[in-house]
Amino acid sequence: MKNNASNLSIKQALQVQAQQILPIITQELVAQHFSEIVHQRIAQQSTEQTQDEHAQVVKTQDIKTQNIENTYYQGLTRAQHPQFGQVMIKWQLSADAYPISPDLTHEADVLAAVNASLKIKNKAIAPPLLAHHCVSVQILEQPHKLIVVVMPHYSNGSLAGQLSDRNQHSLTMQQKHYFLVQSAHLIVNLHEASWLHNDIKPSNILLDYFFDDALLDSADTSSLMPNLLLTDFALAERFNDLKEGSPAGTPAYLAPERWQGQSATVQSDIYAFGVMMVEILTGTRPFQVSANSNDKLKAWAIQHCQQPIPKLLLEYSHYQCIVDKALAKRVERRYQDLDKVLIDLRLLGNS
Repeated sequence: MKNNASNLSIKQALQVQAQQILPIITQELVAQHFSEIVHQRIAQQSTEQTQDEHAQVVKTQDIKTQNIENTYYQGLTRAQHPQFGQVMIKWQLSADAYPISPDLTHEADVLAAVNASLKIKNKAIAPPLLAHHCVSVQILEQPHKLIVVVMPHYSNGSLAGQLSDRNQHSLTMQQKHYFLVQSAHLIVNLHEASWLHNDIKPSNILLDYFFDDALLDSADTSSLMPNLLLTDFALAERFNDLKEGSPAGTPAYLAPERWQGQSATVQSDIYAFGVMMVEILTGTRPFQVSANSNDKLKAWAIQHCQQPIPKLLLEYSHYQCIVDKALAKRVERRYQDLDKVLIDLRLLGNS
């Protein structure tokens, strides 16, 4: 009851502050020629403490203070633009006195670098960066920095939507295998461009449908599959700029060594893919934590570091060997690169 009351008070405080913030965000977006503005999500985080979980319509975080001065806000807004058409806008608002590092500018820089990489020419793996703005705004007579990153809107949503309780049962084995292969292919291309993602999960994979003329000419269009794109590069790092530190990312997908303070590696992205692999096949993650846990981070650490890899149901048992090697607790026993995962997946598809 105490936790519920606390969560309710945080949500109510966020809603009050949203009423102060969103009109100012809207005003700035209108000034940049956006219209039909719909704010879909706002999240509040403290500059003293940030930790993640799932995206919600109104997303709240565990924070130590409700003061607007030392919190920052992130939002997701859908809009229309005369040049770009329908877009999704990621924005971040922070007080000038409390700089955020890394901020949304980092994600814009990563998007630009990934899309410009010669190594992935003609292999789109991320949405194009349509625009990136940084402006000063006044809130409660205090100067704030508003960062805006604009990308195309993908009406088919993310892979997480395909794995929802409503849709999961309708996915065929062929579709699940396609999602596995194409997701692995995306991450392989990202690694070839010398970037780690550090937050691989279904909600960070967008569905962009393409139509093959040969398939459209046929009577059966049920086999049309979406093109997948990676998104949310807030935690991405270059291979030559990796840092040690506390766990970062989504706890449900975080590799054992990350909980032990080790830096991110190709193997930590592979581990996250392994978690997602089980989720795509079965509809549930391999490790779970009770919603009533008093210390969720500790509970997640125990799950990832100590709990055995679950056995797949018989219908998915031919994937067990790949899952075991992707989710190996010790890095040296895990796949050394995702190209090997992709090869094994393709072999399964051909068998």
